[in-house]
Amino acid sequence: MANLTFAAALNAALADEMAADDLVVVFGEDVGTLGGVFRITDGLTKRFGDHRCFDTPLAESGIAGTAVGMALGGARPVIEMQFDAFAYPAFEQVASHIAKMRNRTKGGAPMPITIRIPYGGGIGGVEHHCDSSESYYAHTPGLKVFTPATVADAYLMLRQAIRLDDPVVFMEPKKLYWSKADLDLDELRAEFDRRWAAEKKAAASGVPAAAAAVAHPGTDVTLVSYGPSVPTCVAAAKAAAEEGYSVEVVDLRTITPLDEDTIAASVEKTGRAVVVAEPQGFASVASELVARIQQRCFHSLAAPVLRVTGWDIPFPAPKLEEYHLPNIDRILDAIDDLNWDLDAEEARS
Repeated sequence: MANLTFAAALNAALADEMAADDLVVVFGEDVGTLGGVFRITDGLTKRFGDHRCFDTPLAESGIAGTAVGMALGGARPVIEMQFDAFAYPAFEQVASHIAKMRNRTKGGAPMPITIRIPYGGGIGGVEHHCDSSESYYAHTPGLKVFTPATVADAYLMLRQAIRLDDPVVFMEPKKLYWSKADLDLDELRAEFDRRWAAEKKAAASGVPAAAAAVAHPGTDVTLVSYGPSVPTCVAAAKAAAEEGYSVEVVDLRTITPLDEDTIAASVEKTGRAVVVAEPQGFASVASELVARIQQRCFHSLAAPVLRVTGWDIPFPAPKLEEYHLPNIDRILDAIDDLNWDLDAEEARS
């Protein structure tokens, strides 16, 4: 048993996949000698050589384009965009080629590319260092979008992403890099082997690889969230318990594919829902979640589905980010604003 950080879990996942498959290649800005800005790739060049983990020029479009060529040649590239907004120059390659290649070739050319993107606020950064661009990728057919919220999921989901033959945009919440959990790496490896065997079986049956998790059980209201906002939601659920509310928290894990069944099961039970996410609320993943919950669970709702998101502004200066990001107080205010004059059973009748 080890006190493992989120960052160390990602590093272990990369190392284990590189050890398991010589075709897994890691590259990007400063990922080699330095080991990455957040040290996620620390030690990989020394262990596997600079032909397996190497630095690139500061040219994100070139990094993504190189990954396309390598994937066409049979490699499984894992590329890092140093910060979220640094990935914007690569977006044309991602949207026009990485996302579409498999469809363009009628399945003949899979794109087993993992695009690692540190994203979100909470580190006292500014603008392009704290963007949350998951909505762009979720809106692009052909991409999977993963975003873990726990140390265990950081390890398990990154290995899963690398194994898939479809491109995965792997969104890493920067503020969670230093979060910790007591975990046994050997047990995590065994758990991954079990999950991967089950996933291959499910994939053969056409079942999408989506499995949201209930991060905190409850009966009165459902908080739906993902990535950096999940720990905030769990903290809010515990605070709400002191006010007499039983709050369930659903961690999406994957934005695309989306596990609607787990969301619906929770909301149909509680009768109320609040969607919580860091990015701007307008035309966002949060907007889509609200629409789908309203549509699928309408007859179970005792109140309209609400949202707690970042404001519709560029990411603010460090001293102001606490007012921009969803926090416990804003979530509790949203819970209070739900219709508590009607219980879930009355709504269904």
